[in-house]
Amino acid sequence: MKSGLGTPVIVDTDGEIRWVGVSSESSISSAFTNNGFVIGDALSTKVRRLELDGTETTTMPASTYRRFHHNIDAGKTGLLVEMDTFTDRESTIAEFSPDRGFYKEWDFAKIVRDHMAGAGDDPSLFVRPGVDWFHTNATFYDERDDSLLVSSRENFILNADYETGAIRWVLGDPTKYWATFPSLRAKALTLTGGGLYPIGQHSLSVTRDGLILTFNAGNASENQPVGAPRGEQRTYSAVSAYRIDAAAMTATEVWHFDYGQTLYSDHCSSAYEADDHSLLISFARADNRLHARLVGLNSDREVVFDFQYESRGCGTAWNAVPIPLDNMSFD
Repeated sequence: MKSGLGTPVIVDTDGEIRWVGVSSESSISSAFTNNGFVIGDALSTKVRRLELDGTETTTMPASTYRRFHHNIDAGKTGLLVEMDTFTDRESTIAEFSPDRGFYKEWDFAKIVRDHMAGAGDDPSLFVRPGVDWFHTNATFYDERDDSLLVSSRENFILNADYETGAIRWVLGDPTKYWATFPSLRAKALTLTGGGLYPIGQHSLSVTRDGLILTFNAGNASENQPVGAPRGEQRTYSAVSAYRIDAAAMTATEVWHFDYGQTLYSDHCSSAYEADDHSLLISFARADNRLHARLVGLNSDREVVFDFQYESRGCGTAWNAVPIPLDNMSFD
């Protein structure tokens, strides 16, 4: 569990703590890689490497960025990190490694602005520097088509060409503000056969059977211009899995898990698949934001555990990922 209160915490499927560190610095922006944690600082570009024996090293890579926020995800050759710049908020993704620093960037303010202007729309109505208009909170490198899957919480899931950043398609609620622009609507996938559009989504990945998996939080947009459509608002959160047909410009929600529509987590949270097709879900702000709920599903999507923790905001389990400790080896 990635924590805003200190180091990540590893628990087993009986709820027992298997590992926790001693630092009180936030680990919200973190990834487990090479038997240790890479952690980005929420207030600067400082990067910590935290080993499981407690050893910690710190670096400050040269950059024009201001701070890390939200996820750190596996990239094509390094780690995908979400960064704030000194002019734009939560709309920039970079690829990073501890030895190379920041070596590739996708500025979605520029990418979206150029796309809209090239198609005849006025991008200043949508791309608003300094305003949280995009709010990227998760990224996934999809090797199948050399693309980035990007969660823009305010708008949609976006697929962009890895090399050029060109927008290939978007999947989101067509009653939101973004869909009033023809240039963006032209890239929209149609959701066929009913189901839930992703709204307020967090976490992105591709399952072993090729579906896009996301935590479908269920909350409408929060930072649109006054009077602009905010889209659907649900009373529950779900986990949704989509099959994409990019040639036909369609998406199908193959399945979703909504826990009987009993839990709502408006921000944070995640859903990831383990190697055996089981699922780990973090409802980070459940029960009127009083608890974090860590829920495990087996391969038949039946609940096999449901752990409840006190939480402050997203502090306890902003995001949670399966870690196969049985595959570790140490020198």
